[in-house]
Formats: sequence, C-alpha cells, structure tokens
Amino acid sequence: MEKNLEKAADFLKKAEVYYLATVQGDQPRVRPFGTAHIFEGKLYIQTGKVKEVSKQLLANPKAEICAFLNGEWIRICGELIEDDRLEARESMLEAYPSLKKMYAADDGNTQVFYFQNAVATISAFTHEPEVFSL
Repeated sequence: MEKNLEKAADFLKKAEVYYLATVQGDQPRVRPFGTAHIFEGKLYIQTGKVKEVSKQLLANPKAEICAFLNGEWIRICGELIEDDRLEARESMLEAYPSLKKMYAADDGNTQVFYFQNAVATISAFTHEPEVFSL
C-alpha cells in the first residue's frame, strides 16, 4: 500500500499540476492544484479555508483529482478529510516552502485534507489501466 501511495504522489509531483473536482450542490467544480504530500501514510493536499473548495469539501468530501504526464494520466477518487492538526499543516508547508509566502501553519486559514477510501487509476492509450488503492 505504501508503494502505491508513493507511486501516486510521485506522479502528481512530476506532473506539477493536477485538477481537483468537487461538487457544489448539483454543479461539478474543477480547479488546478499543485500540492501532493505524504504525511503519516496518507496522501494530503492543501488549500485555504477562505476558498470555495474548502466549503465544498466540508459539505461533501467526495472528490477526484486528475493529472496528465508523458502520455499517461492518473485519476484518484475518494474522500478528502480535513486534518486540523498543526503538525499536518506544518508538514505540508515544509514540503512546499513557496506556500509560506501566502500561508502559515497557525494563520487560521491554512487547511490540509487527506484522501480516505481512495482508488487510483493510471491510464494511457497504450496500456491497460493500472488500478490500486491508496
């Protein structure tokens, strides 16, 4: 499982940008993201509490992300659960120092979520999909 987690995180980091899909009522919402970090054996992302994506995930944690790299794409589907611990936020900011220009672990805005019940699929037109749990 840990190898799968590293494979998914590595793909996202190399792609640099992935797209996070959430739901607002009956309307899908998609936006680019760039954070993918493993902390305590879970895949985390980061956002700000003031953003609509935060409100959407708190109302409905079901989400999916997708990234494209070198002719392959990864989709990760699951639930994004908030981790409100200071050490989780600090770990994310240490992994992405450029975020410190906009966020601080104790600023009341920085927010991290981890994937729960997640399944990743790596696909391409040249091979069968590879499906694995995170």
